[in-house]
Amino acid sequence: MTLPPGQRAVEGFPRFGTHLHHPPPAVPVDPVIEVGGALTQTITLSVADLAKLPRQELRADFHCVAGWSATDLLWEGTSFAAFYRTQVEPLLDKPASHVIFEGLDGFQSIVVLEDALADDVLIADRLNGQPLDSDHGAPVRLVSPSQYGFINTKHLCRIEFHTSEPPIQDRWSPLASHPRARVWEEERHRHLPGRVVRPVYRSLIGPIRALSARGSRPQ
Repeated sequence: MTLPPGQRAVEGFPRFGTHLHHPPPAVPVDPVIEVGGALTQTITLSVADLAKLPRQELRADFHCVAGWSATDLLWEGTSFAAFYRTQVEPLLDKPASHVIFEGLDGFQSIVVLEDALADDVLIADRLNGQPLDSDHGAPVRLVSPSQYGFINTKHLCRIEFHTSEPPIQDRWSPLASHPRARVWEEERHRHLPGRVVRPVYRSLIGPIRALSARGSRPQ
C-alpha cells in the first residue's frame, strides 16, 4: 500500500472534528442543504432529493493533515460534479471559482471549484455499506480523497459559490491551512513546507484523538 508523503496508516477510522470532546450536532428530522452565493437565487435541496441525483461508489483512503490515514473506506453518495452541473451551473451569472462548504457544527472549508469537480469528489451519505453515523458526518458530508481531511466538511448544511477567493479566516494562525490541501503535493500549511510541519502536527494526534473520543455519540 502506497500512502502520500508523510502519512501513516491507522486502524479503523478515528473520529476527529472541531467540536472535539463535545458530541456531534444532532441530525435534523428533515435535513436540507441550502445552496447560495453567486447564484440568481438561493435554493434549498433536501437530502432525500439529493440522493436521487446520479450516485457513485468510491473506495478510497482518508488522509488527515496531522499525518494519519484511514485506508480502504467505501463511500457512497452523489457526485459533486453531477450536483453542480444540474443544480448550480444553470443559476450562475458568472463562472464560479471557489466553493464554501459549511457544516451543522459551524465548520467551513473553502475549496477551489476545479478541485471540487474532480471525478472522486462526493457528497456522501453512506460509509462501508451503512448510513453515515453522527461521528463521521451525518446526514451528509463532503468526501474529497485527494485533499486533506479538513477540506472534507462533515454534517453538510450549506454550499456557497463564489466568483473569487473568499476571505481567509485563519491567515495568521500557526496552523494556517493550505488553500488546495492536495495530499500528494503535501500541501499541509499555507506558508510552510509540509515536511517542516509534520512533527508538530503528529504531536497533536494523541491529545486530539483522546478528546474527540470523549465526544463520540453512542451508536
